[in-house]
Amino acid sequence: MSELVISNLTGGPVGTEILRGLSITIRSGEVHALMGPNGSGKSTLSHVVMGRPGYEATGGSVILDGVELLGLPTWKRAQAGLFLGLQYPTEVPGVSLAEMLETSLASGRKSRVTPHADVVAAMRDEADRIGFDQRFLERALNVGLSGGEKKRNETVQMGVLKPSFAILDEIDSGLDVDALRAVSRRVLHAAQEDGLGVLAITHYQRLLDELTPDVVHVFVKGTIVTSGGPDLARELEKTGYEQYLPEQSVATGVDPFADLPF
Repeated sequence: MSELVISNLTGGPVGTEILRGLSITIRSGEVHALMGPNGSGKSTLSHVVMGRPGYEATGGSVILDGVELLGLPTWKRAQAGLFLGLQYPTEVPGVSLAEMLETSLASGRKSRVTPHADVVAAMRDEADRIGFDQRFLERALNVGLSGGEKKRNETVQMGVLKPSFAILDEIDSGLDVDALRAVSRRVLHAAQEDGLGVLAITHYQRLLDELTPDVVHVFVKGTIVTSGGPDLARELEKTGYEQYLPEQSVATGVDPFADLPF
């Protein structure tokens, strides 16, 4: 069984500490949901864990199956088995999806080169599973795609690469009802079929209606303040986050996230 252990993690954009002692453990096949107010640092967490340039960890550890990821370049973190579904997927003119996936597979944990035909077949199979028009597979990576189409494209990538753990940053953003259902079910099936461990960052219960989480975490001002089962997400949908905000901020009406850069 694989395990991703984040312990006492601090950091953020270089020179700014957003994460404040965050700890979470995700095991194979588990789906964890991370929910919190805007500006609480959810996307910062994904950037620090994945090693995005311009972000740094100032303390703590991120260990995947005994390998310390902090200090490794992003590509080595991916090679170790970590996948990030971006909140805003990047367009890469001149690079096809197949080329990107072939290169990723060749540099990953697989000892042999995956034939081009096999990669294309896997892409098409994954596209069919989520109702993604196969014409989009022929385009340069994410170029000319809508926000929802980019999220489905990222889901195709996840399905082909078969990482050990996936951090999905608002994968529901931009998806219509049918696409949301298809993408959510594909992620859930990956957890059930392949043992994928999932950290789904989201604002909305609608994602979790399909992608049933094992654990829901409430993330406020750079750290997890409480955790629970699926019912916690339903409670947040009704009551919001006020009960989890710093008491002084609620009493005075001061924005508790005013010190954060975004």
